[in-house]
Amino acid sequence: MLMVLARNWWALALRGLAAVVFGLLTLIWPGISLLVLVTLFGAYALLDGILAVAAAVQHAGGRKHWWALLLEGIVGIGAGVLTFLWPGLTALGFAYVIGAWAIVTGVLEIAAAVKLRREIRGEWLLALLGVLSIVLGLWIAMFPVAGAVSVVLLIGSYTLVFGGLLLVLAFKLRRRFEKLGSPAGMAPTR
Repeated sequence: MLMVLARNWWALALRGLAAVVFGLLTLIWPGISLLVLVTLFGAYALLDGILAVAAAVQHAGGRKHWWALLLEGIVGIGAGVLTFLWPGLTALGFAYVIGAWAIVTGVLEIAAAVKLRREIRGEWLLALLGVLSIVLGLWIAMFPVAGAVSVVLLIGSYTLVFGGLLLVLAFKLRRRFEKLGSPAGMAPTR
């Protein structure tokens, strides 16, 4: 699994960059209309899901744990498609879609971190992303009527941190891949 992630560090970096851009846009324009927010989220979730599915499918043949990344991608694509098919979502419905997506994504990220704990250092970054996702999802589920601007600011802040951590993880994997380049050099470090 480490080789798959290291070889595809750029896909994680693209996911992180998409999250940072989405987070910045929502923080720059907190008074953004719900329809625009739904569209931005849909585009982000769809892109994130497609990149995750592509990475999983590319290495499904010889890898055991590709299914978690595939499932995360399918959930992202589903959330993105749902927001485009149902653009008139109410603030409450939109909050529940984001909350459910964040919780499922978080659980899958923690599962991936547990699988990687013996293969790489820094797997805690992926676990931290999972915990942040779950916390966001639970917060939204508990306080769905919290007001559009506060939800926008929370989502923007979360995706900015999430994207930044994904970028850090991607470039750590890139350095490891460049340093050890060959499959034999990618042996566990612990």
